[in-house]
Amino acid sequence: MLVHQAATRDAVHQLFDSVDAISVQGYDEERRVTYWNIGSELLYGYTKEEALGRPIEELIIPNHMRDLVISAHKNWLNQGIGILASEITLCNKSGKDINVFSSHVLFIDENNKHEMYCIDINLADVRQAQDQAVFKDKMLKAVFEATPDLFFLMEEDGTIIDYHAGNKNNLHISPKNLIGKTIASLLPENVTRKFQSQITKVINQEVALSFEYYLNMPHGTAYFEARLIHLQAYEQVVVIVRDITEQHKSAETIRQQAYFDTLTLLPNRFLSLDRLSQMLEEAKRSTEKTAVLFLDIDDFKKVNDSLGHEVGDKLLVEAANRLRRAVRKSDTVGRLGGDEFIVLLRALKDNTIAIDVSENLLKVFREPFQIDGRELILTLSIGISIYPENGTCSSDLLRCADTAMYQAKSLGRNTYSFFTKEMNEIMQRRFEIEEQLNNALERNEFEVYYQPKFDVKNEIIVGAEALLRWHSPTLGNVTPDEFIPIAEHTGSIVPIGKYVVKQALEFLNDWQNIHQRDYTMAVNLSPRQFRDKELIKFIKKSLSDTSIKPDRLEFEITEGVLMIGNSYIDDALDELHKLGVKLSMDDFGTGYSSLSYLRQYSFDILKIDRSFINGITSNKEDCDLVKATIAMAHSLDLLVIAEGVETGEQLALLDKLGCDLVQGYYFSKPIPAKELIDFQYTTKC
Repeated sequence: MLVHQAATRDAVHQLFDSVDAISVQGYDEERRVTYWNIGSELLYGYTKEEALGRPIEELIIPNHMRDLVISAHKNWLNQGIGILASEITLCNKSGKDINVFSSHVLFIDENNKHEMYCIDINLADVRQAQDQAVFKDKMLKAVFEATPDLFFLMEEDGTIIDYHAGNKNNLHISPKNLIGKTIASLLPENVTRKFQSQITKVINQEVALSFEYYLNMPHGTAYFEARLIHLQAYEQVVVIVRDITEQHKSAETIRQQAYFDTLTLLPNRFLSLDRLSQMLEEAKRSTEKTAVLFLDIDDFKKVNDSLGHEVGDKLLVEAANRLRRAVRKSDTVGRLGGDEFIVLLRALKDNTIAIDVSENLLKVFREPFQIDGRELILTLSIGISIYPENGTCSSDLLRCADTAMYQAKSLGRNTYSFFTKEMNEIMQRRFEIEEQLNNALERNEFEVYYQPKFDVKNEIIVGAEALLRWHSPTLGNVTPDEFIPIAEHTGSIVPIGKYVVKQALEFLNDWQNIHQRDYTMAVNLSPRQFRDKELIKFIKKSLSDTSIKPDRLEFEITEGVLMIGNSYIDDALDELHKLGVKLSMDDFGTGYSSLSYLRQYSFDILKIDRSFINGITSNKEDCDLVKATIAMAHSLDLLVIAEGVETGEQLALLDKLGCDLVQGYYFSKPIPAKELIDFQYTTKC
């Protein structure tokens, strides 16, 4: 160690001259400062020029500690009693307390004189460094043990001439075998090549360099960062090695979370689409086909809502495992979100492979799922798009596969469907509507029309149904059958629905005031609107603002809303009933379980679907069904309204059957508000 003392001291000075996080002071046998780095200037406030030559106790040692410090220094010099590393409170130039962790080391220089170095670390910086896993074990015992890093002094050929190990566990071999050995003889070949290359660079470039490598240690694979500094004057290289295993693990965890679904461990949407882009590049070069399969688990939401999210999560994990087993090793299975998955098939010669894989996917789902003692039977709907027929980029192929999946749903589910030209036209129309629907409300493109409702007996107007109409400057008149489902899907139905309610109630107020009569106003409520937590509050305020009595407002609700079965729908219907608003079951007869809903909810009105009214004068079965429906409704104290009345014969028969109210083209089509104000109906012959 003494042979290399000058080089080592210069290496230490070079190392700490530019370090501002650690304060290093050197002083001689009389405690006069001989070295004062920038870290000391920043920590204690004295410049290097102010500190050099002055006794250390006059600079940073509080008065009550000076005798103790002087005594300890003498004991070390004369009796060899070392000064232990410890936390102490020193002071800066302005007299402010500075809490540091202080450690000391004693050298004998080339003149056989003692040199003492004190290493002080601001405890605030230490704690921050600890958070970054830089310092792990005991704090500094000596200069080269100030950090857990490994410190090597080497010849330019890589021969180790000195070392210090803050953490000996990071040494690849026993410490006794280090001195005099070359890097090439100590490390694996691949790591040796990196070291030799970086040593050559740092010698030629004369700048500090760093690189990373890993070693298989007894305690597992460890990752390191090596920093190299060339001591040109001594033709030596200083290497500082830091363990970055924890940082590496953290980065790997972040990468896992960024690219993989945390529940199923499948590639997530981002990684799946990235792999699809790579597959498309390969397909372009090989002129082969690629297929995208968009998968949706049928009725998964019902399972999730009825059995709970924990069961739903276990079901998704098992579904992911089955999907993985059903495809080729070269293919990718990913999770897009919720119960939607994607399968990417590479290198297809023809479409039959996509068919085979799809049928295999459907097959693996036919076996019941065993979840928490329950046996669940689920099916898949699969949409298939093919490169290059259905698109040449990831987003186009995914949209096409999504559209084809909905086609599979409409075919009865538990099947697959290929994307077609007709689907593309439907999809393009949908995209155009969705684009124009955005901000259509703000552009005042909507208008509420009203179709009057009549009392069957005396054929007088008793109310109206509010029906939304959209005239788009770009698309022209768009029918509600087209834009309402899209608005429902995007969520824009919520502000649009509020617009309809507000317009309808304001018109109802004007209508009643002008005619000095009470009318009713029917408004449709969609499933998405029930998810709006402000719905009931908004309705109450709208009624109050327009001075409309609650029983003058009717909300028409389809069976599709009730089939969702969520508690927030039940709560909203109960609140509406308590408010005094009338509830009408719309499109009665077109669902599967309407009777049970009539028993379960507090409906006031039953509306018979136009598909039954259309055939009552020519089809005995339709007539009998309408007759039975009216009788059943009346037995439950419900009013009955028939929609779609277009002929006098239908009206007469409905009168005979006891129907209460009617609406339809026989009386009037939906008309703007002003026309309804002036509307005059004359009994038709």
